[in-house]
Amino acid sequence: MKLVTYRRGDRGSRAGALVDDGASIIDLSAASSHADARGVADPRFDSVLAMIGGADSALERAYELVRSAPAGARVPRAEAILDAPVQPPVQMRDCLCFEGHLIQAFRNARKLRAQQFPDPEAKFAEMEREGVLAVPKTFYEQPIYYKANRLAVIGTDHDVRWPSYSNFLDFELEFGFFIGKRATDVSKERARDYIYGYTIFNDVTARDAQTAEMGGQLGPAKGKDFDTANPMGPCLVTADELPDPYNLSMIARVNGEEWTRAKSSTMYWSFEDVIAHISRSETLYPGEFIGSGTVEGGCGLELMRFLEPGDTIELEVEGIGVLRNRVVR
Repeated sequence: MKLVTYRRGDRGSRAGALVDDGASIIDLSAASSHADARGVADPRFDSVLAMIGGADSALERAYELVRSAPAGARVPRAEAILDAPVQPPVQMRDCLCFEGHLIQAFRNARKLRAQQFPDPEAKFAEMEREGVLAVPKTFYEQPIYYKANRLAVIGTDHDVRWPSYSNFLDFELEFGFFIGKRATDVSKERARDYIYGYTIFNDVTARDAQTAEMGGQLGPAKGKDFDTANPMGPCLVTADELPDPYNLSMIARVNGEEWTRAKSSTMYWSFEDVIAHISRSETLYPGEFIGSGTVEGGCGLELMRFLEPGDTIELEVEGIGVLRNRVVR
């Protein structure tokens, strides 16, 4: 099922299911009240987060409601505003799962740094020899992640506001998953059972701010943390409808021009690896989001192309849909 959090008119956020190839939304709370003899809505459909908390029984009931939904519970997609599927997520972590992205991004970061010196070619060669801005050994030893700003999440077709302190803004083509049930000390072999579903994530990055702060060795801060920096969506595809997350086409377009096309099959660390690592002596809760990190070729830094105010970014992941956002300054 493709779950959405939507708004229509002056009504608050509602939980819905995309149907009719994305042309319509079934309001799950409205459908549940219609199906109840007393006309009482099922609280498991008060929000997508509540539905995640309702586990398998809520999802099974949602399928029944979609099949029997009355006309009054059906909303034209064109009349709805989509927020992030869970807004805000309970927690957000973003990982580095794609080796190819790191190799290319660090190579181009060295090029950008070398251009600031009188002899860029000589400086680049020196940085290559000394391993400056190289893929860290830690990446090959364990999954790496940072905690993102969950309150900066927005949905598809919302504007990304360019941060005032940055001159180089970049997109990052990612997808990720939501935790479906409490997970502590989960083995890799059992980890897939804890994934509720998947969505697309654009980890918008102020590259100049990120470069300046990473020397502090505490991870990204203002390079990633600013209002509207974390677009997600357009929907949450439940795991039963996306059984193989490791063979998906991933595409990024800017102003309709395809900038990159990649596959999720190139992941170095799997989502099972990530869950097993993060859940060691730490509980993950339903509604937490964990991102894949950028796919190989999935950002402007790797392509040496950067965004301009007014650009529209479209990130597409097979089986999930298209996440679309415009950059405004």
